[in-house]
Amino acid sequence: MGFNEFWQKHFSNSNEKIVSLGFVLRVGSVGLGLSVLTYFLFSWTMETVIHNRKEVLVPDISGKSSVNALQSLSELNLAMKIEGYEFNESVPIGTVLRQVPGAGSTAREGKIVRVVFSQGGESVFTPNLIGLPLRNAELLLRQRQLMLGEVSESYSLKAEKGTVLSQDPKSELSVSKNTMVQVAVSAGAPPAGIIMMPDFRQKKSDEAQQWASQSGVTMSLLEDSNSLFPGGTVIDQDPQPDTVVPSGGKVSFTVSSRKGVGASDKEFRVHYEVSQSGSQRHIRVVALGKSGDREIFNGLRDPGSKIDLSVPQAGAQKIRIFENGILVEERPVK
Repeated sequence: MGFNEFWQKHFSNSNEKIVSLGFVLRVGSVGLGLSVLTYFLFSWTMETVIHNRKEVLVPDISGKSSVNALQSLSELNLAMKIEGYEFNESVPIGTVLRQVPGAGSTAREGKIVRVVFSQGGESVFTPNLIGLPLRNAELLLRQRQLMLGEVSESYSLKAEKGTVLSQDPKSELSVSKNTMVQVAVSAGAPPAGIIMMPDFRQKKSDEAQQWASQSGVTMSLLEDSNSLFPGGTVIDQDPQPDTVVPSGGKVSFTVSSRKGVGASDKEFRVHYEVSQSGSQRHIRVVALGKSGDREIFNGLRDPGSKIDLSVPQAGAQKIRIFENGILVEERPVK
């Protein structure tokens, strides 16, 4: 069956003729011609516009921030597209690491310059090393892809020999991988003749006075009537514990002068037991109240040791307990 016969059979009859084949062919030819003409006109127009744009030299935007890089490109009528981010310790975070096309190449106005930004060196958080033996501290640093830096020694009345007393950078800070962490470790108890400041915080002022008299140092007392501790309790001292005090030197203590507990000022007992396993831990106890946060305990404690404190219910709403800088418990004051 030929095309004409097929058309006559299916699309036309003696009574009604829908569309003639010739008409369809003419319409299709006109549409195709218009499409071809439109394509060539569009191509010619775009080529004319593009070739009429000036050629410029692509500037060097390496090491520039996104704002400065975009400004440099905009001044030459160039655009910028961010292709991604990569870690690179030698290029500051947030600056251009590389660009395509490269600096000095020729491009027409309107060209898109693709850039990759630096995320700086890969960051890690410093662990809390205080209270750990030096060997354990070094292993923990390696696990975090950090390095043990300079190790210094300092006498200590409360920490065993070889225990980390302080660190720099401090714990939970974001640093680059392979950063060196400097530590000070305990050299043990001082030899005879060296006076070291004990930790009198949360102890009675009578103990501090007795020590000052026996050690031959001058002592001054400051009173704090807003303290949460019972009257006569040492709440702060200067210098801090484990500081060498010269013979005849001066020390000062801040002592609670809070009055005795009344019927409307009941006390809340804080009891905490340090885990039996592991090494010494840095314990902080903080009371949260309407007047703000107050530290009521801060010190190193051995595994298995117990902490007992008294806090007025009117002076606190919550108690938070931290071990090595990590919140381990929060209690309401009832």
